[in-house]
Amino acid sequence: MLWEAMIRIEDLPPYILPGPLAIAEALWTDGPSLLGSLLVTLRVTLAALAAAAVLGGAIALLFSLSRILALSLFPYAVILQVTPIVAIAPLIIIWVQQPFLALLVCAWIVAFFPIVSNTTIGLNSADRNLLALFRLYGSTPWQTLRYLRLPTALPYFLAGLRISGGLALIGAVVAEFVAGTGGTETGLAFRILEAGYRLAIPRLFAALFLLSMTGIAIYLVIDFLSRLALRHWHESAIEEEEE
Repeated sequence: MLWEAMIRIEDLPPYILPGPLAIAEALWTDGPSLLGSLLVTLRVTLAALAAAAVLGGAIALLFSLSRILALSLFPYAVILQVTPIVAIAPLIIIWVQQPFLALLVCAWIVAFFPIVSNTTIGLNSADRNLLALFRLYGSTPWQTLRYLRLPTALPYFLAGLRISGGLALIGAVVAEFVAGTGGTETGLAFRILEAGYRLAIPRLFAALFLLSMTGIAIYLVIDFLSRLALRHWHESAIEEEEE
């Protein structure tokens, strides 16, 4: 209400700053096309998040099993993480000829590091006394991994997944910005660029609103699944009993 009131009092034109009513009208008018583009971006995001979960978890598992491998390869993971995706996305789009796969690679690069880092820490955080107990009872490395290390790492993995959900969306949007191509498979980022070029700022804000709601929805879904997985045994998900 304050936002709308300030727009009307200052008489700001929509191409400078649209009010909530103008944004809602643009969302209603352009909703079908924006939702279609959102589905394209969401498909890239979810595919990148799934790839980050599978490959990131596998890489973390290898790191936990071999310290030499971790010391050798972990710096490359750090390099990919700290390299701005905007700088390397044009190269990836040139090298990978298939558009969807190129966007997927860009989003994956942004999303995989939190899963690798958190899961590696989790796998190496098993209680030393329990590890000694497993050795005392003659458990195999596979049994130790299955019954001790993996349950210990699960909360860390899920925490990394919550972070990577938003990062995968950011990576997909940035890749679409760099690709900058329209057509039948047009993502929401291109709609934002198009609206900016045409000074259709209410439509731009409507697209941003959809992106924000999508990021929040991804986080809430992953958080819900995390609580389902941990609620019966892990302290972070067990609700405190009222006295």
